[in-house]
Amino acid sequence: MLQRIVLICLIALTLNGCSTVKGWFGGSKNTASEPAELKKMTNAIAVKQLWSTDIGKGERKLWLRQKPALSGNKVYVVDDHGRVIALDAMNGKSVWESKALEMKSSGSRLLFWRKHSTETGLTSSPGVGGGLVVVGGRNGEVIALDAETGSKKWAAKITSEVVSAPLVADDRVIVRSGDGRIFGFDVADGTRKWVFDRAMPTLSVRGNGSPVMGTGVIYAGYEDGTVVMLRTADGLQGWEQVVASPDGRTELDRAADIDGEIQVGGDAVFATSFHNESMALALNNGRPIWSRDIGSYGGLAMSESTIVVSDKQGVIHGLSRVDGSGTWKQEDLQRRMLTTPVIQGNYVVVGDLEGYLHWMKLDTGEIVARVRVQNAYLRGTPVISSEGVLYALTAEGELAAYKLDQ
Repeated sequence: MLQRIVLICLIALTLNGCSTVKGWFGGSKNTASEPAELKKMTNAIAVKQLWSTDIGKGERKLWLRQKPALSGNKVYVVDDHGRVIALDAMNGKSVWESKALEMKSSGSRLLFWRKHSTETGLTSSPGVGGGLVVVGGRNGEVIALDAETGSKKWAAKITSEVVSAPLVADDRVIVRSGDGRIFGFDVADGTRKWVFDRAMPTLSVRGNGSPVMGTGVIYAGYEDGTVVMLRTADGLQGWEQVVASPDGRTELDRAADIDGEIQVGGDAVFATSFHNESMALALNNGRPIWSRDIGSYGGLAMSESTIVVSDKQGVIHGLSRVDGSGTWKQEDLQRRMLTTPVIQGNYVVVGDLEGYLHWMKLDTGEIVARVRVQNAYLRGTPVISSEGVLYALTAEGELAAYKLDQ
């Protein structure tokens, strides 16, 4: 089922905490580069932890980049025991738990090295919308639960592992599979309405970026460095545009995945590729508006005027939304395996491999605060509520909420 070679999972499994692969993060060809040592600092802004809770065994070294999902007054997470958990967003107390999948084990945690396995488990982050919480599993399971009660509404099956969070868009549930297909299901009963198929390159980065919603359309990034626009109703392609061409001497050089969060705002779509390219595309036809030779294994954050991207070396760039010109650069967190940036008020926030969250000024990139969630990887992108609360989930299953006291 899994024909491709996965790159990021190899890195995740072969590294131990603070080490990196030689040369991959800008070190020499012969020696590994260590994560930048954090500078001592006193927080210049007040970051208040509202609550923290252990939701059970996290993703550990599976490199799923699992993150919470928010809807109304609840925050939703999954664990590797097949559970979906709803918590009160204000205090972290459990509202309900649902056993979405009954667990079976093949005796191996390294599923992605094997073509066949009887092991089950929830691999995607939750997707929420339309009164549903939708999750995906290791063997292509898609399960929709009632967002208020956790009761199962419907279930479906697709052709491969579900790593990216499902998207509830209009009257469709959009699910991306690990083999390159995107499926559209009826939101009411899970009937499959369409499938979009695209060939996969031989080598790709572990994971898929979740599709994002436009007006009657969705946008998705692909492993060959392409962004496509599909109609939500029937999956027909509107346009496609190459953000980064998969060129180079080796398969590793040619890895051009668009795996992180795509941003949609104004009249543009913003995407970044593993192949050192970020681009703004016109919403209606995909025409490039600007491009920069900055790429990431994660995604982008967007404010009214700024695009923020952390490159593969861990240098964080602030770019103008209008023309892509650089407005600032933060180099103090290099090789710390940063999460996709998010924006909380007037600050950019990233997590790192030692469980720290870092706050930077949105207009200058200056680091002004730091807190530690847990001594464990932060891989999944933190999420921000409409009330400005940040939620972060570690790879060991610690979920915490933070608010800025201003």
